[in-house]
Amino acid sequence: MNLTVDQDKCCGAGACVLSAPEVFDQRDEDGIVTLLTPAPDPEHHAAVREAAAMCPTAAIGVSESG
Repeated sequence: MNLTVDQDKCCGAGACVLSAPEVFDQRDEDGIVTLLTPAPDPEHHAAVREAAAMCPTAAIGVSESG
């Protein structure tokens, strides 16, 4: 799995951070998503998929590998 985030689309809702705090964070100044790891470990895949599905602006891109 490989991830991308589009910070221009992000509205700072924070659902991604709540779903997968090991993978996503938010900038202190405006709440915009930051990606902690573009290739999360398999144990985080389900949470990352949930975060992407819950994102109100579709700012998270998930590419399944293999």
